[in-house]
Amino acid sequence: MISRCRFLSTFSANSKPSSSASPTPSATLIGATKNAPNDDPHRQSYSFPHPGRLGGSMPETGLAHLVDSSSTLSFCFHALKISAKLGLLHGGKQLHAHVIKLGHCNLLSLQNQFLSVYVKCKEFNYVCKMFDEMPLKNVVSWNTLICGVVQGNCKFALVRLGFHYFRQMIKMMTPDCITLNALLRASIELNDLGIGRQIHCFILKSGFNSSCFVGSALVDSYAKFALVDEAQSGFDEVLSRDLVLWNVMVSCYALNGLQKKAFGAFKLMLLEGVKGDEFTFTSMISSCSVSGSCRLGKQIHCLIIRLSFDLDVLVSSAVVDMYSKNENIEDARNAFNGMPSKNRVSWTTMIVGYGQHGDGKEAMRLLREMIRVYTSPDELALASILSSCGNLSAASEVVQVHAYVVEHGFESFLSIANALISAYSKCGCIGSSFQSFISVADPNIISWTSLMGAYAFHGFSKKGIEVFEKMLCSYVRPDNVAFLAVLSACAHGGFILEGLHYFNLMINVYQIMPDSEHYTCIIDILGRAGFLDEAVNLLTSLLVEPRSNTLVAFLGACKVHRNEGLARWASEKLFSMEPNEPGNYSLMSNMYASVGNWLDVARIRKMMRKMCDFKVPGCSWMEVAGKIHTFVSSDTTHPQTAQIYSMLDLLVMIMEEDGVSDMELGNELISKEFVFISSC
Repeated sequence: MISRCRFLSTFSANSKPSSSASPTPSATLIGATKNAPNDDPHRQSYSFPHPGRLGGSMPETGLAHLVDSSSTLSFCFHALKISAKLGLLHGGKQLHAHVIKLGHCNLLSLQNQFLSVYVKCKEFNYVCKMFDEMPLKNVVSWNTLICGVVQGNCKFALVRLGFHYFRQMIKMMTPDCITLNALLRASIELNDLGIGRQIHCFILKSGFNSSCFVGSALVDSYAKFALVDEAQSGFDEVLSRDLVLWNVMVSCYALNGLQKKAFGAFKLMLLEGVKGDEFTFTSMISSCSVSGSCRLGKQIHCLIIRLSFDLDVLVSSAVVDMYSKNENIEDARNAFNGMPSKNRVSWTTMIVGYGQHGDGKEAMRLLREMIRVYTSPDELALASILSSCGNLSAASEVVQVHAYVVEHGFESFLSIANALISAYSKCGCIGSSFQSFISVADPNIISWTSLMGAYAFHGFSKKGIEVFEKMLCSYVRPDNVAFLAVLSACAHGGFILEGLHYFNLMINVYQIMPDSEHYTCIIDILGRAGFLDEAVNLLTSLLVEPRSNTLVAFLGACKVHRNEGLARWASEKLFSMEPNEPGNYSLMSNMYASVGNWLDVARIRKMMRKMCDFKVPGCSWMEVAGKIHTFVSSDTTHPQTAQIYSMLDLLVMIMEEDGVSDMELGNELISKEFVFISSC
């Protein structure tokens, strides 16, 4: 048994200090761990030197003296701590075997250390077996087991096992703050509010409600469940509050969008003489990350600069995010440029800001700069870049980012795979979108929904429905967004029976209550098929007032079937709901034009000029040689306008010779002619 314990040679070295060839314990230990890379998946195989090299000729009395010395236990404690920190399972098992051989297996402090090693190495079978065989247990033993099982574990069975041991613990001894803190965080992992409330009751009964440590976990737990009043109650129970508790309370308000209460808590904190830190100001500036809060965010930014917290990269990144979400991209870039140091979070925040702002070109340029001067981006930055490039239909940029993703091994991230499906779809590359989908080993609901939406958007309604059926066969439970995608496919393809079937399936089988967007699809399905009376009955039977997009869908169906009476009824509701929306007036004007009612056309046009300041013209854009070219109706601003219209006149002449007449040649045809000219 002793011959198997390779680290025993270090004890031999201690017993013979005169031997220059013998490595010291610290040198041996450092040599065993220093060369182990942090990302090495096999690092648990590192072990200590074999005893046969140094201890074979050691005198019997020297060994006995070594075994009985306190230095042996001291070394074991330090070695176990390192094994736990680095996840050296093999070394931990060797140490365990050595301790059993030396007869120290019942030493409680060592047993707790072994529990910690097995917990950190996620060997929960060893943990439970060893814990159950321990004759004596103290609160550290219970905490090591319970905290190790419940914290950061995505397997619900293991988390519930931790609660099982907690029930055993309270029968034998009183838990401490660490136990309760871990259990509260586990209730968040389980997304089980009931367990959190039970722990809260136990906290009140056992008198831990006045502890700042437990109170902070309790407030954070209720904040994650959006129960602000309960969080406030837990906060009020603690009379002597520290900075951590104040920070959690401020973060609770900010997380749930209660800006005024967040600032109120911040003022109370200052009145009690508690000075904020970087976490305080990060929460404060995050509470301003909603539209319309830029002015207040600037005031907090000034305070941050005055207190020199702008030097903290976490706070500065939150400032950049605040300006971005308030659509103030210039101030966001100024704050980003003013940062003394940047990390991956800072770069990603700025890139995401440009992506949300629709500036895919600048986001792409910043990504290149990030790779050149700092480090490789993470999956969040790449997914944001793909989203922004997709919104611009910048296919060449999407292909470049896709190549980077494949080259650096990011294709396994679901967020990036889903972003690729959506980006290729928006660029019109439906084949590449499908290839991105089939490259996903285990697609989730977002992957399936993205592909369904891609097919529906490009007119492949039947394929979109087939994807939905395959998703159901794959035992992926659809959500409201998935049903919206398949209903949209049915609406675009005119699949009436299928649309009604999926609508009933959503309500009766999956117990998902439809919202206005689902009703819009159903009304669109009925309207396109000519069932306008049924669509009106559905509109009038809704428990809530129909939204504008629902009425627009119905109005479009009335135009197709030239039902002037129902169109007038819908337009009156629509004009009262959105009196300044020019698109609604244009839709109704076209309706009257389709039935030859020119007096009402003139009346609606007059109303539009009176109520609407300016109608944004529709446009189309094409990407040629990496450059985006935008066209509007009757456009004359493009540098190649003369060539485009010359080619257009030639095509019109050829079409007239072939007997093609009454064609509407708009900006779509102009943009296509430009592509033809550019390729010549």
